[in-house]
Amino acid sequence: ARVRALFDAGRHKTIATLRADGSPRISGIECEFADGDLTFGSMTGARKGADLHRDPRFALHGPTFHPVEGQEKDWPGEAKIAGTATPAGAVTAHGDGDGEDGPQGESFVADITEVVVTGLNQEATLLVVEWWTPAGGLQHVERE
Repeated sequence: ARVRALFDAGRHKTIATLRADGSPRISGIECEFADGDLTFGSMTGARKGADLHRDPRFALHGPTFHPVEGQEKDWPGEAKIAGTATPAGAVTAHGDGDGEDGPQGESFVADITEVVVTGLNQEATLLVVEWWTPAGGLQHVERE
């Protein structure tokens, strides 16, 4: 619920995929949690979609909001999700008036392998990093 709230706090997220040569690609993206799944799309011809077909690994960073000076205790933190993307079919746009509906992109469903939440402790004096993986479960560390 906390990760979803952090992701839902803003519309635009950032996704990292791997190019054909193995170098990283950073792209803007929108995503949603629907029926228990994390889904996102790629417009027809977009490189991130091609990247995900070639190598389905991704990292997704939620919206970033900076702590307000003097109000650090109120900062909600930020969330990151990593995993693999599975193609889930075409996305079709309707009603542009030309009588033709067609694929405008495709949808992907995430198989989540890691979740990270970064925030501050109650006193706003330490950075708190909490992460979850299927093998390691929930863990956390505090740093100055």
